[in-house]
Amino acid sequence: MSLKDQITEDMKSAMRAKEAAKLGTIRLITAAMKQKEVDERVELTDAMVQTIIDKMIKQRKDSISQFEAGGRQDLADIEKAELAILSAYMPAGMSDAEVQAEVVVAITESGAVGPQDMGKVMAILKPKLAGRADMTAVSALVKAALTSR
Repeated sequence: MSLKDQITEDMKSAMRAKEAAKLGTIRLITAAMKQKEVDERVELTDAMVQTIIDKMIKQRKDSISQFEAGGRQDLADIEKAELAILSAYMPAGMSDAEVQAEVVVAITESGAVGPQDMGKVMAILKPKLAGRADMTAVSALVKAALTSR
């Protein structure tokens, strides 16, 4: 079953169970998926759906930090609940050691010798790690590894 079909089935079960918070979050996902399909006139693959959900997760994390900084714990709690639902659709995250190992392999594969080759390394890593690791942290690891060469 594709991720898109799984989300649709989860939406139906949330409707039947009258889980308003889960239903609202899933509807946000389906709206974002439909928008992408209409804008780009494509049939979404699992990778594209994961990209959409990853973007939504980043938005929630940013909102949580902003709400907590502003003293609005009630709104931060809502965002945290949405974050938990969104995270359920993403593949299991990679450990720091696994990410570090992938960075080393990608640097070797690309033949990178310095920071100017960061784009080559990231081009190899992005398809492998997207949705499974924080790409900002991966970028920092690559930069640190290439700077020390």
